[in-house]
Amino acid sequence: MAKKYKILVIGNGGREHAIINQIKKSPLLDQIFCSSQNAGISQIADDFCDISPQNHEEIIRFCHNNKIDLVIIGPEQPLVEGLADSLQKANIKTFGPSKAAARLEGSKAFTKEICDKYDIATAKYQAFESEKPALEYLQKNTFPCVIKADGIAAGKGVIIAQNKNEAENAVKEIFGGKFGNAGASLIIEEFLEGVEASFFAICDGENACFLGTAGDHKKVGEGETGPNTGGMGTYSPSPFVNDQMQDEITQKMIKPTMQAMKDLGCPFVGILFAGLILTKNGPQLLEYNVRFGDPETQSLLPRLKTDLLSLIIAATEENLANKKVEFLEKSAVCVVMATKGYPDKYEKGSEIKNLQQAENCADDVIIFHAGTKIAGDKILANGGRVLCITALGDNFAEAKEKSYKAVNLIDWGEGFYRRDIASKAVNFKN
Repeated sequence: MAKKYKILVIGNGGREHAIINQIKKSPLLDQIFCSSQNAGISQIADDFCDISPQNHEEIIRFCHNNKIDLVIIGPEQPLVEGLADSLQKANIKTFGPSKAAARLEGSKAFTKEICDKYDIATAKYQAFESEKPALEYLQKNTFPCVIKADGIAAGKGVIIAQNKNEAENAVKEIFGGKFGNAGASLIIEEFLEGVEASFFAICDGENACFLGTAGDHKKVGEGETGPNTGGMGTYSPSPFVNDQMQDEITQKMIKPTMQAMKDLGCPFVGILFAGLILTKNGPQLLEYNVRFGDPETQSLLPRLKTDLLSLIIAATEENLANKKVEFLEKSAVCVVMATKGYPDKYEKGSEIKNLQQAENCADDVIIFHAGTKIAGDKILANGGRVLCITALGDNFAEAKEKSYKAVNLIDWGEGFYRRDIASKAVNFKN
């Protein structure tokens, strides 16, 4: 009889809700705990520990006391801060890269150096640790260009500057503390034209298995306008990544990166998420993330046919070599509902109604909670990005129609959403 696993998931957003929702389907699951809750996770997780991911000792104590077999770390911050190292040192099986391997997301300059050394296609760049030389560099630069805070900034630390004035303001804002410690250094890189795509692989330190693609809408406004956000919606798979391109990305980006991490003595175990731009000269790497994307996960995982928990266990046991990942022959669209004012100032505490009717409006509609909480018999908004409404369909048009049908049934006066999510995918002609 196969071993049953007690799982602890770190994180309480839409991504973690989607991970828990998928793992609940696994015949290998005994119980699933979460480090903290939102209104959606509270309905499906078995229990909670309500411990900060920064409190490594308390998490370790909880794992030992509750006989946790495996910890899955959702967000990037605990990975960059070395939670996986602390857990493994305490002999607790963990899915997520070490602090050293998490530098792929924790430092854009580090990733660029890997690209240089291992011949991975990426935009030309310069790295800067202070304001003056960065501003001097801009005097001879061409525009548009891209200014990036070096560290992690919740998906918001990237500015596309159309001219010198915008670029100088971006440099001053970053070094002025707009993104906190993430902006202690920055990179300036060339602007590349093309369609963006997200590419996911699950890795065991030696092997990598393709785990799907997605497209993300980062801008707050329709038509890709306004400031960057953590993501206003996604679709999966990306119709712009064909089988030949998938193989090229695996061979020329994922595998060399895995080799680089091995060479540095920190083999990569976890999710390697490549943010790509598909140029006329082929795919180029924009950045790496070292975990499932949010909200990409909310459209990616509902399409997964293979047992997610079995893949994660195989990754932690260096046993992915013969694994094959299968997907449903469905398209997925995820629309994010956010609180008015996001990504700037917004108010928490507004009530959200009619969620059950919205989820029941069509087959294969799932509402993932991101920033919500329960107060008595009410569900309240408790963040910027609050709900992720995902639908599956036989094609993108059907999935989009079902997703927006559900969105339109949700009664939440303080919420807003983009109306053009997945339009590119719907209109794609092969």
